[in-house]
Amino acid sequence: MPRRNSLIPRCNSLIPRCNTFILGLLISISLMSGLAFSQDSDLNKKIKPKVIFFDVNETLLDLGNVGKSVSKALGGRDELVPYWFTTMLHYSLVGNVMGEYNSFGEIGIASLEMIANQQNIKLTPEQARTAVLTPFRDLEPHKDVVEGLKKIRAMGYTMITLTNSSDAGIAAQLKNANLAQYFDGSLTVQNLQIFKPDLKVYQWAQKEMNVAPEDAMLIAAHAWDIAGADKAGWKTAFILRPGKALYPLSDKPDLTGKDLIEIANQLESQD
Repeated sequence: MPRRNSLIPRCNSLIPRCNTFILGLLISISLMSGLAFSQDSDLNKKIKPKVIFFDVNETLLDLGNVGKSVSKALGGRDELVPYWFTTMLHYSLVGNVMGEYNSFGEIGIASLEMIANQQNIKLTPEQARTAVLTPFRDLEPHKDVVEGLKKIRAMGYTMITLTNSSDAGIAAQLKNANLAQYFDGSLTVQNLQIFKPDLKVYQWAQKEMNVAPEDAMLIAAHAWDIAGADKAGWKTAFILRPGKALYPLSDKPDLTGKDLIEIANQLESQD
């Protein structure tokens, strides 16, 4: 008996510690439950934009013909085509920083001449111009695009193209690809003379369409375009075209699909 009684003070001294431990455990469970509920709420949140903006080159239109034309101009050097495209994007952003604007087509021609000089490939300015502008104006849509656009159109969304192309360039592209009928209008950076993904482009586009950032969505196959739209407060949908990948340091898009049909199906499931 004395031994049992001698344990009572020890047990009593542990009670405050036990209570503290239990209280902490309950708080942790409560916080974890709240986090899980928050995550479930985010997953269940409906994505219902009022206006859907579409990038065009590579997103809707297949640049295969441009690649073949550029490769031919560079002496059949297929491996230089991606380098040419990234150089074109690079110098569009250089123009943004310097406050100097040249059309996307002009930058593409200049980039092609630059690479030809770097690789000691003979190429005249006229040949560079023909190699870039001729195929850019006459591109075929990806095989999934028409069906995807029809599905999204049937849902009643306002559909607008938003591109780094010129006004004349996008008009010719949509006409030649027989896609103009699916859109309510086109916006190009020619009006701002600033290229995507500068946030000013997205902010200008939403004002032009009189829509709040949270009611706008961009569908694109370029991680840099998705990142810009997301930073502007838009919803985003990424088309995982072959060879494309998301930028790991940016937030994930709201929707991701291997083609436009998958994106359309996901939008439809929001109804």
